[in-house]
This record gives sequence, C-alpha cells and structure tokens, in this order.
Amino acid sequence: MAGKGSRYGAVNISEMDQYLFAQGTHYEIYEKLGAHMAEEGGTAGMSFAVWAPHAQAVHVIGSFNDWNETEYPMEKLGPGGIYRTFIPGVGPGEMYKYLITAADGRKLYKADPFANHAQKRPGNASVTTDLSNIHWSDGRWLSQRAKKDPLKQPLAIYECHIGSWMKHPDGGDGFYNYREFADRIVAYLKELQYTHVELIGIAEHPFDGSWGYQVTGYYAPTSRYGTPEDFAYLVNTLHNNRIGVILDWVPAHFPKDDYGLAEFDGEPLYEHPDPRLGEHPDWGTKIFNYGKTEVKNFLIANALYWIDKFHVDGLRVDAVASMLYLDYGKKDGQWVANKYGGNKNLEAIEFFKHFNSVVRGKYPGVITIAEESTAWPMVTGPLEKDGLYFTYKWNMGWMHDFCEYMKLDPYFRKNNHYSLTFAMSYNSSENYILPLSHDEVVHLKCSMLNKMPGYHVDKYANLRVGYTYMFGHSGKKLLFMGQEFGQEREWSEARELDWFLLENELNRGMQEYVKELLSMYRKYPCMYEIDNDWRGFQWINADDADRSTYSFIRKSENEKKSLLFVLNMTPVKRPGYSVGIPVRRKCKLVLNSVESRFGGTGEKLPEELAAIAEPCDGLPYRITFDLPAYGAAVYTF
Repeated sequence: MAGKGSRYGAVNISEMDQYLFAQGTHYEIYEKLGAHMAEEGGTAGMSFAVWAPHAQAVHVIGSFNDWNETEYPMEKLGPGGIYRTFIPGVGPGEMYKYLITAADGRKLYKADPFANHAQKRPGNASVTTDLSNIHWSDGRWLSQRAKKDPLKQPLAIYECHIGSWMKHPDGGDGFYNYREFADRIVAYLKELQYTHVELIGIAEHPFDGSWGYQVTGYYAPTSRYGTPEDFAYLVNTLHNNRIGVILDWVPAHFPKDDYGLAEFDGEPLYEHPDPRLGEHPDWGTKIFNYGKTEVKNFLIANALYWIDKFHVDGLRVDAVASMLYLDYGKKDGQWVANKYGGNKNLEAIEFFKHFNSVVRGKYPGVITIAEESTAWPMVTGPLEKDGLYFTYKWNMGWMHDFCEYMKLDPYFRKNNHYSLTFAMSYNSSENYILPLSHDEVVHLKCSMLNKMPGYHVDKYANLRVGYTYMFGHSGKKLLFMGQEFGQEREWSEARELDWFLLENELNRGMQEYVKELLSMYRKYPCMYEIDNDWRGFQWINADDADRSTYSFIRKSENEKKSLLFVLNMTPVKRPGYSVGIPVRRKCKLVLNSVESRFGGTGEKLPEELAAIAEPCDGLPYRITFDLPAYGAAVYTF
C-alpha cells in the first residue's frame, strides 16, 4: 500500500484530454487512462480511468478491498464516456478489474484495456504497477538511432519466441524470465552477429497456442516472463549490446474472452457493431472499428507507448492484408463493400497512414514493418503518393517462391529457374525484408532443413546454398530461431528448440555458416546500402536454367568492394565454370559453402582469381574455377 509523502502528482483528465481522445489525436492517452500512481490531498494512491460510454455505472474492484462491488464507484467525466476515480492507499502489485454495469443491467467484469501489468494466465485480472521505477542507460543507442537512415543500415533480424527458445530444466512452464533470457540471448546474438531481435507474443494474451497473436492486454508486457521492469531490463540490455528490438504488434483483431475488449461496456465498443465488418469468421475474433476515432487513438497511442515507455526500435504489424481488404477470409454475404462498391477498407487505409506518419514522425529511426501478403501497391510508399508509409514490407512473394523452389528435387529445378529470379523484377517497388519466419516452419510445413530434398547431408548443403542466395539477394533479412542451426523438427511453442542437435557436426557447421553469412552481411556495405534499386544489384547470369546456377553482383554506393555470388543448386559439380565480370580485377574469395568447418565436402576454391580479357555472360572479362556440387562461392573485387 502507498503512504503519505509521495513523489507523485495528481492525474487530471481535463476537458482538453477528453476532446483530443474523442478526436483520435491524444497520443499520450496511456498517461491518463488505466491505473497510475498519483497523489491527491497529500495522500498517495492510485488513479483509475476507463472509457465506457455505454455503461450505466462503473466501479473499481480489487484485492485492495476484497473485490467489494459497491465501495469504489467511478465518476463519469463528460459526454465522451470516460470514468475516473482515485483510491487512496493503493500501491503497485494489487489485482483489479472494472465492474461495468451495462445499459441493460448486466454486470461485466473487465480487465483494464490500458493496464501495464496483468495476472499470469490462467488468471486474468489487471495488476497495478509503477513504470516510473524503470531505469534506463541506453541513451547513446537512442541518440544514434535517431540520426541514421534505417534503409541504408544492415538489418538482420532473429525472430524469437521467448517461451520456447530455451526452457528451464526444473519443470513447470520452464520459462526463463525476461532478465535471465536477456543474458542468454545477448550472448547468442552477439556471437552470431544479428543486428536485431524480433520478439513474438510480448503483449499480454490468454492462450499460449495463439503465440501472442490474440491480445487481451495491449499495454502490458506478458507476465509469463516477469514484470514490466523485467521487460525494460531486457530491452536496455539488448540496446547496451548494440542489438535492436522489434515487437510483433496486432492491430488487426482481438479475442472474444469475456474479460477483454469484446463488447467492453455491454455493447460493441472497440469492434465494429456490424458483424460483417466486426468479426473474422475463420479466426473467431473481433475486428477493430477503424472508423471510430477513440479506437484509432487506442491503437496508435499503444504503438507509441511501446516506443516511449519501453524504447523499442520497431513494430512488425501482423496481418495487414486482413485489415486492408473488407472481404479477407470471407465469403459472399459475410462482408460489406465500401462506399464506392469496392473491397478496400478505406478506414483501415487511413488508419495505417495516420499510424505510420505519427510513429515515424515522432520517433525518427524507429521502423514499421508490414506483414502484407498481397500485391497491395505502395505499402512502403510516401504519403504524398498515396502510400501507406511503412518503412518495410515482408516480401511474401519471394518467400513463397524460394520455399517452393528449394523443396524441388534438383532434377526439376531447371523447369522452375525463374522462381529465384522473379523477385528482382519487382524488387524496386517496395522496401523489402526477406522473411523465413515462424509461419514457414509450423502446421506441417516442415522445418527449413526438412523442406530440402535429398539425403541427410544433401539437405544441409542445399540449405547452405539457399541461405547464401537469401543473404545475397536485395532486401533486409529475417530468420526464425532454430533455423540458423538446422532445426529438424517443426517449431512448437510447447517445447524448447532442439539445442541437442549442436552435438552433431552438420548442425554446428550450419550454425557456423549462418554466423559467417551474418559477418559478411555486416562487413560489406554492398550487402545492405542499396536494397531497393538496380544500382545495388546486377545479374551476371540469371538464365542458366539447364545447370541451375545463378550469378550476380551486389554493389555499394561508392561501388568499392563489390561482391560476386555464384550458386550451384544441383548435386552436380561444374568443372571449369566461367563467370563474367564487368572489370579487370583480381577476385578474392570471401566465402566457400563446402568448407569442412561448415559440414561440407572440404573442396577448396581458389583464394584469388585474376580476370582475363575474354567475353562471358555479355561482359568483357571472365574468371573460371571448379564450382562444387551444391556449392556457393562469394568473391570480392
């Protein structure tokens, strides 16, 4: 319980606060709504405020008053429907809910939509906390972030689910808390040289099997792994080790749990009242009402909250296509056309423009990423050209083509050669991230390794060449946890990664190879400086379908230290393989995928090759070497 002599001021919700929230532009509404330490009349306690415009009455109930349903009524502040009260003596660590009396007299027991902490499931009460106790030491990181153009920086993302990355050996849930995880993940990411970690399922959610994509606590880091202070420790530790933090963010839908947002005050409030616009039939979830200003404010302020209070460096927005299309996942009769008779959700489009302009305008250097699975134009385009203004878009087309090609028996790859060249034909249309995410290694899709054809050793060789193509191709990089060492089983949130595989030579070799790719990616600016323009990429030979080989060059802004990639996608060695190059330079070996330390055959490649003045691949010079079976060679010149 809090006492006298507090350092807190009063939490006043003014008419201006109410007006801005009703307009959808109160970007710090999380400082007003929810539960906050405060002081009134010289006494410390907790200010509670909630938006419930359809309610007949609202009370605060909690562990501090034995859940008494009449002791603490809330005052309705104005026509906008915000209710508030101050309860003296309440401090951090108390459970609470709002008892909402609906217009028809029903009693609803609701968790706080703006709560900063929650009970660990299966409990679902909100928990009072005090975010002002968090201490940060990442000022240098934040200062540097604001000065850099993210498009010209390396971005290699390790997508990670904390609860199943590694588990405690001592039973129970086996969850490492945020602080324990911080120490382990930092050491791992530094060794492998990833630039960022993308964390799945941080906002509070009731069901482990949803992986965090059905959120009940948008403003609360999940209590599965500790407190908000513990989560801040994780972010601070990553920043102090020069690793960025991206969160998955889910503004597309929310679950129907009776304590959550669904029919919050007895009527549809956060969701659209028309079920054809307010429900996903396939997912069994509610769709936010993007035309309601207060709902837009709730979501945009939520994005800003994670950046402001927890210093995150980016948000990857889940299921963007489901928001943009009114008929997404719906049959005829299950959706309503827009005012022009089309299937575009005009309100969601406006929401994304508003969201991106505010987030990127307020926090330069913070990135927003769209998981958008269709060919919607200008997802990363500027607002003045009617773009949605995301920083990046996941290149789902590239991912699909890559996975389908790599699954093929090498004999049939010659008939699908274009699968690995097609993405460059549209590469300049967006700022892309190439994702091999959790979605590709669940639901009977196999792990990345077991997508590969051939004998056991061939699968690893295939994947090494595939990853080399991915890292060489234009676009930033994302790899889901476990795939860096050749996880053989599909991912399950219920168990940890198969770390025991690292006792095997092939898995250790795969991990070492990905580490080498990441090192090369960060060392050479040509790998990341120009990702969305043909100035940064040049095909040498994109048409050698019969031999299933590919060759291309990556270039930097100053065209110094270019890298030449040569890839053989078959188990057939290519003796005397010639590659054209545009200048007469010595080429020095940077990477050989068949080295024995990577689990390869151990064949040597020339450390240095002198270009000779003989035309090849339409270019005036050539180099010639023996290209190994399932071999990837990278040379600098």
